[in-house]
Amino acid sequence: MYFDYANILVYLLVAAGFILGSLIVGRVVRRQRPDPEKLATYECGEETIGTAWIQFNVRFYIIALIFLIFDVEIAVLFPWTTVFRQAGLLAFIEMGVFLAILGVGFAYVWAKGDLEWLKSLGEVRTEPSREGR
Repeated sequence: MYFDYANILVYLLVAAGFILGSLIVGRVVRRQRPDPEKLATYECGEETIGTAWIQFNVRFYIIALIFLIFDVEIAVLFPWTTVFRQAGLLAFIEMGVFLAILGVGFAYVWAKGDLEWLKSLGEVRTEPSREGR
């Protein structure tokens, strides 16, 4: 019984040794010549402007999460379509329930307005014009 755990321990030790050995060999072999250009922040081929501490709109993350959810669902749906004829009626019913739940989620996201890139924030309040005073 303990022999099974010993196999896992040996596996973890070999994996950790490989990782540490790779890092040590990399540190010894590579050249250390830092210069200002090498240490500068570089992002997507563009020179940085200003500080990195800016606020991103949360819609970027919401759209990305919605995309991931529906993309994963398609990845689940595709293999099912290849074996549809051999799967039988139970698999057809299960996939119908799966697609119904996916449809309800899509309707919820659509009704909530999360698919709109520019959300309406309600009525925009403006100050009265001071020209008449």
